[in-house]
Parts: sequence; structure tokens; C-alpha cells
Amino acid sequence: MTSPPLQGRRIVLTRATDQNSELHRRLADLGAEVLELALIRVVKSVPKESLAEIFPELGRYDWLVFTSANGVRYFFEEFHALFEDIRSLGLIRIATVGDATARAVTERHLRVECQPKVATADALADELIATGSLDSAQVLVVTGNLNRETLVKKLEAARAIVDQLQVYRTEKSDIAADPVAADFRARGADAVLFASSSAAQSFVDQAAALTLEKGARRPLAGSMGPQTSETMKQAGLPVDFSAKEPSIESLVAATVKALEARKA
Repeated sequence: MTSPPLQGRRIVLTRATDQNSELHRRLADLGAEVLELALIRVVKSVPKESLAEIFPELGRYDWLVFTSANGVRYFFEEFHALFEDIRSLGLIRIATVGDATARAVTERHLRVECQPKVATADALADELIATGSLDSAQVLVVTGNLNRETLVKKLEAARAIVDQLQVYRTEKSDIAADPVAADFRARGADAVLFASSSAAQSFVDQAAALTLEKGARRPLAGSMGPQTSETMKQAGLPVDFSAKEPSIESLVAATVKALEARKA
């Protein structure tokens, strides 16, 4: 019987632990030993003054835009704390980036009306512009503290009136005493996967706690998307392989291909 393609491989995930479940499962199903090294953490962070300005006026928005599943989660925590009925959203249309974000919306029995095939903010902006509905439209973009301004700028250039609501904050985790970091230093890994720019930057910032010991296996570095790859290059990290598109399925496929080539 043929062994799974990642049998015996050690792969390190660098996202916040609560965001790793699907990626962890897929890699483990292919035989990998998966280490979760949480280089970043995501915490709820909602400025009360923003809520006071935006939530009473939700009915005036034409589009509600989510760029992450975390945004969906924390937005609706605040929404349900104030409103008893989901119909308080009114006739607002919902746009999302990525399958995980769309799934977080549909699990609330809401419809996603705009989702680009490519999971990037640029692609979402283009998809929204293509609807022809943005001229003078009121758009609410739900964000974290590190979201880039590209999406907002493109929507505003299309004559939309855009407000932003921050609902979470991404922070660097201190891994100095993390037993997973100690294991990584001692034994290394076959691959380290970066699914966000913030995780890549944290890896570089905490290099002292991640320096491999003599004899440890030096891993390949894999990137989930172009934005993460750019951050890795700017920070001096190699990009040994990258997903063809920013999705978990594509990242897993790229990992298998890279490690099979390394073995050969």
C-alpha cells in the first residue's frame, strides 16, 4: 500500500491556534506530523465610539464587507449584543474574501452576494466594482488593525462612500517559553507554512527563540499568497514555495509538491 505523501514529514503552522483546524486536519490526513507554533494571536478589539456611530445606522449601508472569518465572528458578537433580530441588518448586501470568511457568513443563514474567485482584497474590490452598484453606495468594511488600505482606496475610487469598523487586533505572541518552539529548535522541520504577513514578521522578530540547534532539520518556507510572500522577502525570509492561489487547498498542494521534490 502506498504511503501518504506527507508520511514522516514535520510541518509547522504559524497562524493563531484557533485558525489552524482545517489546515492541520488536511496535513495530518496526508500523514504529516503537524506542529502549531502560534506566532500571532487575534483578540477582539472594538472601539466603542465606532460602534456608537455605526450600529444605529446599519440600515443606511448598501454593502457589508468582511475580509476574514474573525471579522465575521466579532462583528456578529457585537451585533447580537445590541439587536435581537437578524432582520435589523435590513437590506444590506454582503461581500467576503475567501471560502472560510464566506462560510462564517453562511453559517449564520445569511447570503454572500459577492465573493471573488481569488481570495485577495484587490480581487474583492474588482468584483464589487463589477456589480455596477458602487456609485454613491454606502459601504461598511469590517477590519482588523493590520488590514491594508488597498480595498478601501479602490472602492472610494469607484465613488463608494466607505466606512471602516475595526473589530479585532492581531498581536505578536511571545514564544520564548513555548515548548513547541523548543521542539522546533531541537529537531527542526521539513516545512514552515506562513498564511499571513503578521506571522512571517513575527517569525523574523523572534528569530532568537527559533534558531535551530546543530543537527536540526532546516525547513523549507512556504507562503499562502502574494502579500505574505512579499512580506517574507522584505523581512529576509526565503520563499521556497508558494500556493498558486491564497487558499488552504492550494497551500497543501504546494507543500506536497515541494516536499516530494526535496525528497527526490
